[in-house]
Amino acid sequence: MRIINLNEDSKNTLLEQLIKRSPQSYGQYEQTVNEIIENVKESRDKALFDYTQKFDHCTITAETIQVTREEIEEAYTKVNPDLVEVMKKSAANITKFHQKQLHNSWIAPEEDGTILGQKILPIEISGVYVPGGKAAYPSSVLMNVLPAKVAGVKRIIMTTPPGKDGKVNPGTLVAADIAGVNEIYKVGGAQAIAAMAFGTESIPKVDKITGPGNIFVALAKKACFGFVSIDSIAGPSEILVLADETANPRYVAADLLSQAEHDELASAILITTSRELAEKVSVEVENFTKELSREQIIRSSLDNYGNIFVAETMDEAIAAANEIASEHLEILTVNPFETMTKIKNAGAIFLGEYSSEPLGDYFAGPNHILPTNGTAKFFSPLNVDDFMKKTSIISYSKDALKKVHKDIELFAKEEGLTAHANSIKVRFENER
Repeated sequence: MRIINLNEDSKNTLLEQLIKRSPQSYGQYEQTVNEIIENVKESRDKALFDYTQKFDHCTITAETIQVTREEIEEAYTKVNPDLVEVMKKSAANITKFHQKQLHNSWIAPEEDGTILGQKILPIEISGVYVPGGKAAYPSSVLMNVLPAKVAGVKRIIMTTPPGKDGKVNPGTLVAADIAGVNEIYKVGGAQAIAAMAFGTESIPKVDKITGPGNIFVALAKKACFGFVSIDSIAGPSEILVLADETANPRYVAADLLSQAEHDELASAILITTSRELAEKVSVEVENFTKELSREQIIRSSLDNYGNIFVAETMDEAIAAANEIASEHLEILTVNPFETMTKIKNAGAIFLGEYSSEPLGDYFAGPNHILPTNGTAKFFSPLNVDDFMKKTSIISYSKDALKKVHKDIELFAKEEGLTAHANSIKVRFENER
């Protein structure tokens, strides 16, 4: 891996490189995506069947588009039983963590007759998109579905592309069953997003769409936002390791590679105050890479977006980390909890040498669907609130309104909204 001195110029160059990976940078695909969406809106199921034939080389009909219970039971026979048990343990951890995020409706009455409050309810139906083929990750199924279940969403549907044989990835089906998905449909790509956003004869319109996907899926979510809520427009995976001289170089190297193997656009960054550590990590990265199954993907990722930065001070390293606002941030310093207090922007923070990033991906419980491409500055991980809607409650007595009605009338008149003012004034027109 490249070893670079951290300064303002090298930091800005890195930020420019990273932003180019954003789905927002792939406008050349937008016309294709928009055409797919319009076709699904117009032709509904027929469009889904045609696109499934075209892109997935699979014939789907109204009778076969929904996954049956028999297909789910068959999937269980094809998944390692030990993995099934691990998925159940992971699901329990994810559920337990997200239960702590629940909020209740509240009412706050005042002595003057004012009653204010907030009604908090789950959305009625959510949709989850799950990629197919090599990008099918059962862990993401759990992470997308379980927060919705905890929130109280009654109907959760899933769309995922079928293989040429008309079957869905077994791991996906088992994970969906463990998580409690109500309906699973065999459709993928931008057309699946459009189906969930607008509804077809077979697939219901949902209130929110979550889940990862390729550039066409990402752009479709972007195009449908407003007609339906979405989680985010996710970019490629990224990890930033913040380390001092006490860090184990083998651990650091292994953790960097855990993200580099995702795809060629993944970024793996180390910022350290120790040049010795930087050099040792670079050697370990090379040694590990030779042994790993996704060597070519890793090398491409590291060539383009893999960097080791050496900072003069930890404060400079932390400042850079906050600017980058990485999806995953590992802190491997002498006192990681103290360092953590200075971090403002990160999707998830992993503290200490026994809290490597895959722990969060698979098992710990916090959601692994995280903001990317610097959006951790203003976005949060997927959570229970994403599946809740909040309604304000307002009730004033006559006496309470009487005390403030002239203030409201003045405010409205100053904005030129005389009907607003009159709506308040008419209630006191017979009083002096």
